[in-house]
Amino acid sequence: MNLTCIALRTTRYSDRYDILAAYSREIGRVSLLVPAGSGKEARRVRALVQPLSLFACVADVRPTREIHPMSQCTLVGGSSAAIGANPLKTAVAMFLAEILASLLRENQADAATFDFLEDAVGRLAATSAVANFHICFLYHFAQYAGIAPDTSTYVERRLFDLQNARFLDTPPLHNDYLDPDESAVFHSISRMTFDNMRFFEFNRQQRAQILSLIMRYYTIHYASLNSVKSLSVLQSLFD
Repeated sequence: MNLTCIALRTTRYSDRYDILAAYSREIGRVSLLVPAGSGKEARRVRALVQPLSLFACVADVRPTREIHPMSQCTLVGGSSAAIGANPLKTAVAMFLAEILASLLRENQADAATFDFLEDAVGRLAATSAVANFHICFLYHFAQYAGIAPDTSTYVERRLFDLQNARFLDTPPLHNDYLDPDESAVFHSISRMTFDNMRFFEFNRQQRAQILSLIMRYYTIHYASLNSVKSLSVLQSLFD
């Protein structure tokens, strides 16, 4: 089967093979068997499937298998090279790929999700406004994760209910909510897009606070994100 995929995470399987977790346009989440070690083909494939790389391959997909052998791996477009050549973009790609590896669990195709990811990879490759990219990505990916905030309920000085994704006049009957100032900050990034994100000027502390709020929101709905390893690295990179 011909697949177009976005690489998420590679883990060791044996001395000869690794398992690549990827998200494909054709069948959704997929586990691919790729060569490991220091051989020429292993090095070539490893270079092509870095986090968030967009690649095409042929996979021997069978219903009885959980892991599918892969061959004929090639890059799609020039996005991967542009991301890999920039250390900041590489760090952002690693962080987002780690999040996506936890969130994208369904073994079924979702064209809208793949289209968003494919566009986002191209935007990351092309942008010079790297510092805000992950914030913009996570806010808008909430729609595809099924947890889009209801911004229509926002009124100044309201509280944001993290569990129910809406703004309230009074505190809910639980502790998972943002105070009015935090809620205003959270609402402000709803206006951020990949086209205008360069105009949002934050210092390191503000950006770390915003990312912390977004990650708190995500982890309430997806507990698996509590163990994201690359978060602390990303928070230290941007002034």
